[in-house]
Amino acid sequence: MTTPSTAGTTSTTPPAYLIRGASILGFDVQDLLLRDGVIAAVGHAATAEAPADAAIIDAAGLIALPGMVDLHTHLREPGREDAETVETGSRAAALGGFTAVHAMANSSPVADTAGVVEQVYSLGLASGWVEVRPVGAVTVGLGGERLAELGAMAESRAAVRVFSDDGICVSDPVLMRRALEYVKAFDGVIAQHAQEPRLTEGAQMNEGEVSAVLGLTGWPAVAEESIIARDVLLAQHVGSRLHVCHVSTAGSVEIIRWAKARGIDVTAEVTPHHLLLTDELVRSYDPVYKVNPPLRTADDVHALRAALADGTIDVVGTDHAPHPSEHKECEWAQAAMGMTGLETALSVVQYTMVETGLLDWEGFARVTAVAPAAIGRLGHQGRPIAAGEPAHLILVDPAARWTVDPSTMATKGRNSPFRGLELPGRVRATFYGGHPTVLDGRLASPRPASAPTTDEAPAWNM
Repeated sequence: MTTPSTAGTTSTTPPAYLIRGASILGFDVQDLLLRDGVIAAVGHAATAEAPADAAIIDAAGLIALPGMVDLHTHLREPGREDAETVETGSRAAALGGFTAVHAMANSSPVADTAGVVEQVYSLGLASGWVEVRPVGAVTVGLGGERLAELGAMAESRAAVRVFSDDGICVSDPVLMRRALEYVKAFDGVIAQHAQEPRLTEGAQMNEGEVSAVLGLTGWPAVAEESIIARDVLLAQHVGSRLHVCHVSTAGSVEIIRWAKARGIDVTAEVTPHHLLLTDELVRSYDPVYKVNPPLRTADDVHALRAALADGTIDVVGTDHAPHPSEHKECEWAQAAMGMTGLETALSVVQYTMVETGLLDWEGFARVTAVAPAAIGRLGHQGRPIAAGEPAHLILVDPAARWTVDPSTMATKGRNSPFRGLELPGRVRATFYGGHPTVLDGRLASPRPASAPTTDEAPAWNM
């Protein structure tokens, strides 16, 4: 990819971008014209209709994909700005190829009111790197005792459609039932952190052979699977939407597959780290590998990959969880759980799913953009790369190879479990609403608040 040419104009913001020679979804090589926030033309028409002062982008050898959508991002703001902010997390997301992220509710204060979700939404608008959609808490203060202001958050300017106490399971079945019933009124979805608390008290890692050898308290697979089994039955009973966060076990996959076969409205996500890493890494006692749910076995990893390929698991969600260094560079037992993931997600999914032949690039777009946009009811994201569609797209160099160095990342978190690994694929450009937030693999500029937008409507008619 070459630096855009803007010959013939003195404007700092070109009126249009002509992308030449991009391979759309890894198939047809086409030119693309981006103008006024949309894909104005594709193919020969793109060149014919391009204004004389359009910026030219040479995309030979690059794949054009829909901008990625993350259903599971921790941006930490408000209240935990030492770990991450909407600004720094959004920059990381843009560099990683995302054009929309869902900010989880476990901030301080918790995003359990219309006021807090509107604050997060406004911070995202002011930042301008990606679309930031707040996730509302299911219960007040994530306390698991009474429902939060679900309706008020849904009706707010943030138009919340995804609700989660992520990090904490909604373990009370009556409360979970009420939440599922409540969100039906506005086509919302409950995203459950599946973890039976009594079965995981003091848990430090996956329960299995490695935990026994190391003498660390185990987090058994059944603690996840039992909650998923309960919740899919609740979702069936009330006729509501359930989303299962960060599925990590082969048994969970089988329960979700069974539920889908029965017609239950359940979707599920898997993280990049659960697609690649196993609990064998915990033998190092390096807290960078401490995460919730924990890294599982190689058999679980293979089951998760197969489930993502066949559609049992619908999406990849990063569970990007930055922490200050002092919370990870300490003894294992005292270390915080969580890993960064926004800037490595594309490469890990390419490595584990595309290069193994389990997904082609069209399938990659399905699990990273199309399906998450549908679940989050973001009708303007995850759209086809076609004339008239919103210009949320990325250009990827699949042949690139790079070594992960957390110190160079835009996120504040340095807790990447992939540090030192050589991974394939780099994002060369990210276009958010037709505006290039990333060019030549580097941050360019945020989308101006005055830029044309197609992002107002949160609804998706399924």
